Amino acid sequence: MTDLLDFALEAHGGFDNWKGVTGVDLRLTLGGYLFAIKQHPDGLRTALVKVDARRPRTLIVPFPEQGKRGIYQEGKVWLQTDAGAMVEELPAPRTAYEGHERSTPWNDLQYLYFIGYAFWNYFTTPFLLASEGVICEEVEPWEENHQKWRVLRATFDSSIDTHCAVQKFYFDDHGMLQRHDYFTDVAKGNVAHYCMDYKTFDGFVFPTRRRVVSRGDGEFTATGGPSSVLIDIESVVVNRE
Repeated sequence: MTDLLDFALEAHGGFDNWKGVTGVDLRLTLGGYLFAIKQHPDGLRTALVKVDARRPRTLIVPFPEQGKRGIYQEGKVWLQTDAGAMVEELPAPRTAYEGHERSTPWNDLQYLYFIGYAFWNYFTTPFLLASEGVICEEVEPWEENHQKWRVLRATFDSSIDTHCAVQKFYFDDHGMLQRHDYFTDVAKGNVAHYCMDYKTFDGFVFPTRRRVVSRGDGEFTATGGPSSVLIDIESVVVNRE
């Protein structure tokens, strides 16, 4: 791990503390114009999202409607009833986006895969960056809004479900993640993801508002424009051994 990653892990609650975490439960609302493009304009409204801290797994309830739930787990997605009966599954979802453009609509399982792996990434970061299969290096700092942020460039192994192979993470003087840059391979968007309104839950620090905007050449971001994704978090519960 790099000095910057060590600093960020400590700032967000500590890597040793995270080792005792089994999962994180969040109550959240999801919106943004991306989901209108993909023909899921309602996003999520006060959904329960349960993220596993030990393996790639996300449970979303309700999804896509009351009485059903969506599960992303280790490269697969499926829908089941609240009683646990299988409704529909997609065992190799990454291949389901072949030939897609930005305007191509998603079915429920394609939508589930995108938000399922994305939530797992977002809500385990920065601890995810210390995982096997992720290589981090500190690169040139970045100035934005009269602040200088230290930057980690992370390269993800192809076995990890994530937005793209190489991503950047920007941390402020306190070690808090401020910005996250990536290209969404499955949604075809070049974006910057901003993290705001940090709060502490059971010793861990989480942003309670996330905003994703388009990103152009030279790392320019359209912060004055519409948000492709908005995540507002109402509550966080950290589950331990």
